[in-house]
Amino acid sequence: MNRRRLFASVLAALSLCLWLGVAVAQQAVPAPAPAAVEPAKPAPAAPAGDLSKPAATAAATPAATPAEGAPKQSKLAAAIEKAQRGTEPGQIDESKPLGFLGIPGAPTVNPILAFAWAVWVGWIFSTVGAFGGVMAGVGHMSVFGFGSYAGDLKKPAPELGRVVTDSIKASNQFLVGTSAAISSFNYLKMGRLVLPLAISLGLGSLIGAWGAQELSAGKLDFKSYQGYFGLFVLVLGCWLLYETTPGAQNKKKTAKEAAKAFEEVVRKQKCGEDTSDCHIGLSIQKFTFTICEFNFYGVPFKFNPLLPFLGGVVISAAAAFLGVGGGFLMVPFLTSVTQLPMYLAAGTSALAVLVGMVTSIITLMGKGTPIEWTLVGTELVGITVGSIIGPMTSKYLSDKLMKRLFIVLSFYIGVGYLLAGFYGIKIPGV
Repeated sequence: MNRRRLFASVLAALSLCLWLGVAVAQQAVPAPAPAAVEPAKPAPAAPAGDLSKPAATAAATPAATPAEGAPKQSKLAAAIEKAQRGTEPGQIDESKPLGFLGIPGAPTVNPILAFAWAVWVGWIFSTVGAFGGVMAGVGHMSVFGFGSYAGDLKKPAPELGRVVTDSIKASNQFLVGTSAAISSFNYLKMGRLVLPLAISLGLGSLIGAWGAQELSAGKLDFKSYQGYFGLFVLVLGCWLLYETTPGAQNKKKTAKEAAKAFEEVVRKQKCGEDTSDCHIGLSIQKFTFTICEFNFYGVPFKFNPLLPFLGGVVISAAAAFLGVGGGFLMVPFLTSVTQLPMYLAAGTSALAVLVGMVTSIITLMGKGTPIEWTLVGTELVGITVGSIIGPMTSKYLSDKLMKRLFIVLSFYIGVGYLLAGFYGIKIPGV
């Protein structure tokens, strides 16, 4: 193994160990169970003539505050305690079984469904280096029903709704971070990861992810989050559609040459033809603070490392705010600004996404965001399977096919979440 591969492998391994170590340490302190809260004292009886409030209102009042000197509660336990009790949507009904995050009446997820969806998320992220966080978000919000539940909490339990929203964001990023770690290693072995470019993006991602979570954690209700999520994905769809126009295509001659050269070598290998005369693989020619030059299958590339660094700051900040990986913005950035073909963009963005995910998750959990470990653990197994399969199948898919898949998903998901979050209009599937 050469120095470049060894360096990237160690970087990915250390990042993953740091991420998991902080996660375990964060959960090592047991949070007081909501059931241990001191029962509320009966409210004084209303005057005989006052019939303006129904009797059911008493059941919808917040629970009593714990006595002074009691152990400090977790963010989740405190939010559950402040929530209204009752049987209406968004209220805590303690007679119902525990669901997501141990909240009475919250949705529960079939482990088989969680595993299957995670395989799909891992496959799509590792195949194109993007859309994994978007698909993870679709799973948590729409497929598993957490979005509808969090939306109902807006008025009866606003603080709990913000906690659940942050947990959805962190869960999305756990999945994408795991897929990014596996995909980075696999693409590096296949010679389809531009390490200097990934480092530039990654350093920017670290700064952007930290800043976004510091400013937004615990401050966003689910409906607003869903609306902004849809808006960003819809903008992405519009950009990708523009990329298919003749004007945009003429600006990507370098990427087209590299993609064509790569596909030709793959075709020869499948047919058993001799490839000894082909320029195979990725070769870094020069890397300084102001310029990076490399060849991919005989096609030369050149860029200024400062540009992807600044792009990483902006993209990772937006991605951390949305609770997604950022690959859905990094891949178009790489294919458009640095002229990379999709075959290189997928692996390069994966390593940068990993850095952003580790930073974002540590920041969220440091602020007390809870994690549903049983669900996330099941999903991580599925993510691993999908992430291993993705790089093996991506070389058989054309650039055009992957971009069309992006466009269809972007428009449908973007419009659906935009309407649901900002206008309360739901369309099938989202």
